[in-house]
Amino acid sequence: MASCISRPPWVGSLICGEVLENSGLRCKPPGSWGWPKQMRHSHVSSSTKQQRGNWTTVNGGETKSQTNFGDSGRVVTAEEAELVAVLREAHPYVNLHRDSIFVVMLSAEILDSGSTLDGILKDIAFLHHLGIRFVLVPGTQVQIDQLLAERGREPTYVGRYRVTDSASLQAAKEAAGAISVMIEAKLSPGPSIYNIRRHGDNSRLHETGVRVDTGNFFAAKRRGVVDGVDFGATGLVKKIDVDRIRERLDSGSVVLLRNLGHSSSGEVLNCNTYEVATACALAIGADKLICIMDGPVRDENGHLVRFLTLQEADTLVRKRAQQSEIAAKYVKAVGDGGISSFPEPLGYNGMVTTPNNYNGRPFWEKHTPTFQNGVGFDNGNGLWSGERGFAIGGEERLSRLNGYLSELAAAAFVCRGGVKRVHLLDGTISGVLLLELFKRDGMGTMVASDVYEGTREAKVEDLTGIRKIIKPLEESGALVRRTDEELLRALDSFVVVEREGQIIACAALFPFFKEKCGEVAAIAVSSDCRGQGQGDKLLDYIEKKASALGLEMLFLLTTRTADWFVRRGFQECSIEKIPEARRERINLSRKSKYYMKKLLPDRSGISVVRTFQFGS
Repeated sequence: MASCISRPPWVGSLICGEVLENSGLRCKPPGSWGWPKQMRHSHVSSSTKQQRGNWTTVNGGETKSQTNFGDSGRVVTAEEAELVAVLREAHPYVNLHRDSIFVVMLSAEILDSGSTLDGILKDIAFLHHLGIRFVLVPGTQVQIDQLLAERGREPTYVGRYRVTDSASLQAAKEAAGAISVMIEAKLSPGPSIYNIRRHGDNSRLHETGVRVDTGNFFAAKRRGVVDGVDFGATGLVKKIDVDRIRERLDSGSVVLLRNLGHSSSGEVLNCNTYEVATACALAIGADKLICIMDGPVRDENGHLVRFLTLQEADTLVRKRAQQSEIAAKYVKAVGDGGISSFPEPLGYNGMVTTPNNYNGRPFWEKHTPTFQNGVGFDNGNGLWSGERGFAIGGEERLSRLNGYLSELAAAAFVCRGGVKRVHLLDGTISGVLLLELFKRDGMGTMVASDVYEGTREAKVEDLTGIRKIIKPLEESGALVRRTDEELLRALDSFVVVEREGQIIACAALFPFFKEKCGEVAAIAVSSDCRGQGQGDKLLDYIEKKASALGLEMLFLLTTRTADWFVRRGFQECSIEKIPEARRERINLSRKSKYYMKKLLPDRSGISVVRTFQFGS
């Protein structure tokens, strides 16, 4: 039997609602702030845009655009209205991300260009003050190569790693030190006295903006001699000091994790930045790993790839294993099995839980990846190789012959280890971090391990599992009773979520193509899997499927779960809004409520049916 952890309130029959234009709606339903990138960040409700009226008035010869918000407040200028709208739209995301831990890898190319770096660090400071906890891992590859070139030396790479001789190690120390000082300086400015003076808290006017803590947060060991090549002072991550990093995050600091590791004998070792970042994200159980690079991930047609499931990313990397050493290393590290072949990790998010809590969130005692070929297990030399991340670099990455395939491989590796979302962002875009976190469809490429995981179209052999889930809801009156014959006839319309061979949730979409709308019905989640977002996952899948079918609206009937659907953007409507063919079959004695929802244009890149190839 599939095992699930928590069991908050269940979701019974499905209902749907429409947001009608010119309906006189004054405000959004609670919790329905903009289609929430539900599958980009977490399970947050969807909704439609709040309607606002705009008009022009003339005052003393000056023309001003004015706006109201559909509430009873006074008319304000368009500029004021835009500020209010932005803040209101950001509210659910602020709440969602608060107390989250983000590991941010700043590529050496972005640090070298400097054109958008100031803005990126200002945005990190802003997000830090909103309650997001950051671990920053800056790259140094470009800066080290530049220092070597100034001294008449050539860098040497073998595979993904630099051969670190004495000159390279000195350059690595200088580069890491200079970058650390620069980041600390740019995060130090406090709030603008001019802007906040009127609010009266003079005691805070001279505070430092963001406190940055750096230090020896991980242990390393020499890479040694591999295939006859002596890598010198090149290091491998041996152990992440999770307790100390969390202690600094708890104290309100941003942790700056340099790629210089320290061995047990006191040596300074030059480690691969991506290996450090991915190892840290896995060890501390980060909510996100964000890689800010010098370009976007595009498909073969040159279009931005906005979203990939872990399965899709895994498949794309494996297809390049013959032509890419980094892709081949990925396959070697994770094994040849499919995603589903990996055993279910203990606890949630691939970690062993303890009774402790971290700011109201589960605290993870020790990360336990389940990779094959020794990764995630004691490899016999006293080292816990699961602490290692995934190294990318060398000539392959520098040449970009395979585009950003190496970053994609690292993203898939981390997702397999338990980090649910990895974001690959083009740092040359001003404000890309804020746009990714607060814009419905994001601004970069997201690789996710939990979106639609196990969700698929129903098959005949699923009938028993579907019946088991919906039977208690039918008996309670929350769902309309269906015979086995009726279920079989409607099977093509059902979607299920499968875990460990068991059906744990189901839903159905019945399209009415003439009216360009569809009925959502029979949303049900197994009693021991409620409260884990399975209902949201199914509803999102249904909405994507409806959009793919060319439908513009969804509707539903419900007797008991209206609140759940209202929070997800549905609005009550009259029976006349229901397609005539469906109205004729409504059992009026149930006194169901009717809800509709207008489907917004979807640019998230998430699709229930996807076939494309990754471009270079």
